[in-house]
Amino acid sequence: MNVLYFYIFILVHPYIALWWKSFPQAGHKSWEAFVPVYNYYVAFKIGSKKPWWALLLLFPGVHLVMWSVANVSYIRRFGYYSLVDTLQGVFFPYVIMTKISQSENDILPETNWANSKELGEREWGDHLALFLTLPVIGHVLALGIAAVTRHKPGEKTKVKEWGDSLMFALVAASIIRTYVFEPFQIPTGSMEKTLLVGDFLFVNKLAYGPKVPVTPLSYPLVHNTVPWVNIRSYAGLETSDYTRMPGFSDVTRNDVVVFNYPSGDTAVYDPRMPNGLMGHDYHGILLDEALYFWKKIDKNEAYIESLTKLISDSIRNASPLDQYNLVNLNQFAREQASKRIEMTKGDDFITNMEYWKDVARKSIASGVTFSRGGMSPQIQDRIEHYGLIYRPVDKRENYIKRCVGVAGDFVEIKNSVLYINDKIANEPKETQNLQYFVDSIDIPSKDVMVQKYGLERNRGGVERGDYFPMQSSGYVMNLTRSQKKKLVKDFPYATFELNLTPYASKDSTGRFTTGQMIENLGTFPKDVNINNNITNFQRFQIPFAGQTIELNEINIPWFRRIITAYEGHSLSEKDDGIYIDGKKVTQYTFAMNYYWLMGDNRYNSADSRIWGFVPEDHVVGKASMVWFSKDPYQGIRWERLFSFIK
Repeated sequence: MNVLYFYIFILVHPYIALWWKSFPQAGHKSWEAFVPVYNYYVAFKIGSKKPWWALLLLFPGVHLVMWSVANVSYIRRFGYYSLVDTLQGVFFPYVIMTKISQSENDILPETNWANSKELGEREWGDHLALFLTLPVIGHVLALGIAAVTRHKPGEKTKVKEWGDSLMFALVAASIIRTYVFEPFQIPTGSMEKTLLVGDFLFVNKLAYGPKVPVTPLSYPLVHNTVPWVNIRSYAGLETSDYTRMPGFSDVTRNDVVVFNYPSGDTAVYDPRMPNGLMGHDYHGILLDEALYFWKKIDKNEAYIESLTKLISDSIRNASPLDQYNLVNLNQFAREQASKRIEMTKGDDFITNMEYWKDVARKSIASGVTFSRGGMSPQIQDRIEHYGLIYRPVDKRENYIKRCVGVAGDFVEIKNSVLYINDKIANEPKETQNLQYFVDSIDIPSKDVMVQKYGLERNRGGVERGDYFPMQSSGYVMNLTRSQKKKLVKDFPYATFELNLTPYASKDSTGRFTTGQMIENLGTFPKDVNINNNITNFQRFQIPFAGQTIELNEINIPWFRRIITAYEGHSLSEKDDGIYIDGKKVTQYTFAMNYYWLMGDNRYNSADSRIWGFVPEDHVVGKASMVWFSKDPYQGIRWERLFSFIK
């Protein structure tokens, strides 16, 4: 349901709650209940003596919380304190509001905290309020402090005191986090040397204008999953369309931008992140799974039988829903074994790609993934997770990259050199955008490499690693221009060969080989006939809002995801032309601006070269300052604390 309807409901609520009848019982005029917004000012004044809290109703994400606060505090002034009363006040206050309006009782005095009878009446209602504010943890704090301190007669109980304090603190923090700034931690080395693994940032949401939440009903201060319990942190009951408030500037070239992952509308759902599944490119995982099944399952009936046996064994210990999924997968695997499809490793994967993707979809949706453990057909390579989940825009994983191209720019990469509008891009000096094969060099000790050249040996995984030995001889080094200059000076006999992937050549028939077609699917626009890679990328233009382009079979691969996933249209490509929303078209007009974002560590960054354009509605904010930094191995980086990001 759109957030607009909830605001309409909030505006209508005072009339349904009969405030115009009960306001006089609290010493106010009936007419005050009929004035929109002002009536909430009065209600908060009556209930909590904090009339300015009415302003918090304006913020999506906390508006319904404050609506409940207004109701609970209001009915309590008329003597409704119990657990059941509090539940009604939070979710459906109209029965009590009607009782209040039909009585002639004036509001009661404030609670006498020295009166044990009054404390007993409201005890469980206060416990409920604290639980709804911060389940379990709130009670641990409140009761823990109460156990070591002495309650003074005439003061609020610890449960009430902590309930009030935590509720307001969470509301204030939620507003700040949503509309002003948000903390962010750098998890990988894709932005080296600008941002390091272990950097903690402030993301400025006022820079480009804060986004109004698409899913306002969300657990406070967490992104998309509640920690420890591994459940979704948001509800889709209330939704809003993309709306951005005014900001101080537009996204400009070389800004370091935090954004919602464009390819994260469908995600492999596992908050535990086994082998990094969660938050990664589902479409890439799907392709890997399809290739895995194509290469392994139908060519190894024994493997199919072991797989179906494993699934059958799992069914007995699974939940009803998991049993349903596993039974379907078990049946599907047996069907493939019985068909004994005879396929070669020639063009058959490409011509039957959708079939193999369907095989992979069923496997992933059942909660099993194989290819992430490698291409070995061993059962122990399987990864169990929670299947697939759809995420709305504002709940997709947060990523951070540098904006190298804005809407309307022409982008091209030639031999690892980035061109914007046909000129070499003006990039920060310390961008680690070059990778070399280095030979005839005797690498000094680790401490010397870190201190003198700023290089740290790769340890594997996502941690910082700027160089690592090759199997034969020499090293692979990810370098900034200044680092290379120092190394060339100190090691004049060393050779530095830039790591480049040239464009693939077509065969005599004018086609790419099957292997190259598969490679093409790994890089945007993920089309078998378009050959891009991380060091050479064809020239293209970034779309801008209002731009109208000609659509044809040649350029449609670049815009498929924009048309469908980002701008919400149906797309069909038929023999007689292109159809959008059921109508044959030859043109398309873009509704949003788009951006091209890349990591500063160019050879170790999954960025727009993999998943393409970043829509404006995915932009979260500008990375502004490193407020804390801790090396995973060497401790706190004191020199980076409270440093601004360039």
